[in-house]
Amino acid sequence: MTDMRQTPLAQSLPASVPFVGPETHERARGAPFVARLGANENIFGPSPKAVAAMADSAGEIWKYGDAESHALRQALSDLHGIAPEHIMVGEGIDGLLGYLVRLYVGVGDAVVTSLGAYPTFNYHVAGFGGILHTVPYRDDHEDIAALFAKAHEVKAKLVYLANPDNPMGSWHRGADIVAALDDLPADSLLVLDEAYVECAPDGTAAPVAIDDSRVIRMRTLSKAYGMAGARVGYAMGATDVISGFNKVRNHFGMNRCAQIGATAAILDREWLAQVQGEITVAREDIARIARSQGLTPLPSAANFVAVDCGADGAFAKAVLDELVARGIFVRMPFAAPQNRCIRISCGPKTDRDAFAAALPEALAAARAQASR
Repeated sequence: MTDMRQTPLAQSLPASVPFVGPETHERARGAPFVARLGANENIFGPSPKAVAAMADSAGEIWKYGDAESHALRQALSDLHGIAPEHIMVGEGIDGLLGYLVRLYVGVGDAVVTSLGAYPTFNYHVAGFGGILHTVPYRDDHEDIAALFAKAHEVKAKLVYLANPDNPMGSWHRGADIVAALDDLPADSLLVLDEAYVECAPDGTAAPVAIDDSRVIRMRTLSKAYGMAGARVGYAMGATDVISGFNKVRNHFGMNRCAQIGATAAILDREWLAQVQGEITVAREDIARIARSQGLTPLPSAANFVAVDCGADGAFAKAVLDELVARGIFVRMPFAAPQNRCIRISCGPKTDRDAFAAALPEALAAARAQASR
């Protein structure tokens, strides 16, 4: 029964989460996964220097984290060649998206995203009473022109675009995004989620002027840097946009050890380069495994590969379920027609070999179901 003390908006919302985590699946199946290839985590792991820095700081966990994330923001400032005032650190991109929606979206305000794009953003929009408007993908890419046209039509406060995209792994050239900004409505803010940009080809990162108040860019240490459990993300933008976070954010929300580890990770460029190489190898191997079974891997600029199963969403879901039953955790897009795919995260060779061994059996079982 709904708690009638909640606000009318809260009462109208389902008590749900955007993702069902692998741990939930493991509890349901009563066994751990053989290969955890569904959450787009960086299974190659974080910088050993980051791990050591966090371990060394554990004895001072009695202290609150720096409310300004000063050292981490300075490291990011040096990395990107921008002043710290243009950077806000938060509890992953997910946390920053929540603060951003709280800042800009009131009950009834319009927001635009792609149908089937990152659902956590949608979750925040619903939580603050915004009205979500979607446009379909075009050729498995987020359609920038259609997003901006819909923003004009509905007078959107925010427009969400991920580059590279999750769940498809597709991407646009950063220069093309900047060129398209002339078509963004004057009253809209483009939320450019670049969570996977360190995995992408050169030229994918959008060369947006840091004082361009039309855009806020989101980055994370959860993907290429391998620190998903630490929950560290950051936003970059014009100072008037960035300073707004101080109105609503949890000023002591950033874990002290996480800040210290993230600072060390940013400074370890050699480890990042090694992981980027591992991701490239893994993407190629996942594509080879898919092709060996007659499936079509989509080009990817992320740390995963979307694999077209060659039929509809029901068949792809059957393949996914059969893989999960064999101890291989994967996910899939949730909106048609992209839900014809399953999504395989990059992982070490042992995990890829486990996926390769399970895939033929999973496909055979799914095809047998489809033929009944």
